[in-house]
Amino acid sequence: MTRTPARLPDPFLGQAFHTADAVRNGVTPGRLRREDLAAPTRGVRVPAELDLADLSARVAAFGLVLGERHHFSHTTALALWELPLPPWVVSDATVHVSTVGDGPVMRRTGVVGHRVSPPFADVETCAGLPPSSPVAAWCESAGLLAERDLVVIGDHLVARALADPEQLERRSRERRSRWALRLRAAAHRVRPGSESPMETLIRLVIVDAGFPEPQLNIDVHSPVGRFLGRVDLAYPDLRIGVEYDGEHHRTDRATWQHDATRSNGFVSAGWLILHVTARDVADPTAFLLRLSDVFRTRASSPLP
Repeated sequence: MTRTPARLPDPFLGQAFHTADAVRNGVTPGRLRREDLAAPTRGVRVPAELDLADLSARVAAFGLVLGERHHFSHTTALALWELPLPPWVVSDATVHVSTVGDGPVMRRTGVVGHRVSPPFADVETCAGLPPSSPVAAWCESAGLLAERDLVVIGDHLVARALADPEQLERRSRERRSRWALRLRAAAHRVRPGSESPMETLIRLVIVDAGFPEPQLNIDVHSPVGRFLGRVDLAYPDLRIGVEYDGEHHRTDRATWQHDATRSNGFVSAGWLILHVTARDVADPTAFLLRLSDVFRTRASSPLP
């Protein structure tokens, strides 16, 4: 019969803790090996019910073993700042830790250690932890993320007033790594005005297909000046709009009815609106053909 593990002292309940601290408070090594505790890294224990696939749980555990010159960096820092990351990064258990200067690089299972020279070390505090600043983490991640991912994050940095396009351009030019060209290309494509990662991705899909770059989130009015709504991406001179429809646009009845009313108003004002879904972004062929047809329609039937 398995005995229920003895209750831990209060300071060690429900959170990550140093095994050395627990032993100093009377917890035996045998108790630290019981099944109600997990060992995310040596010298640290967490409650077994914590989901170590969750970044916050992993970071809390590894935060206990950071040295004086260590800080969370790269995509780990981006996640701590709650910046949009591709799904494969979110599900990746890797923790990135950087060492400033000539201190020891962290070598632990589940950790990728990096070294950063002092001129490029820009460390801030987020939720009591030391990550790279949002802009520094964006620069650091150029070797891990695709150009489009970097543009999505860059747009989000600008939208949250964590950076401006000129700052990202400047910081990208300062980098001399082998990923510098990718970073500079991404910085050049960052735009103010994007309000979601999908809006950024749609813009990039459109431009990469050879269409003119659309304007972002513009207000549309009727001929008599009545406000009709905001369009995610637009060509105002042609009265062409592109709207991203998330899942809630289909499943929420109130949203669906609101969208229908808006669409009627746009049509009455002479606008052609294309609706795009996540599936269209993943495979944009059909959407781009529709957009091409809309451009041809406007070319053959000029606006009054």
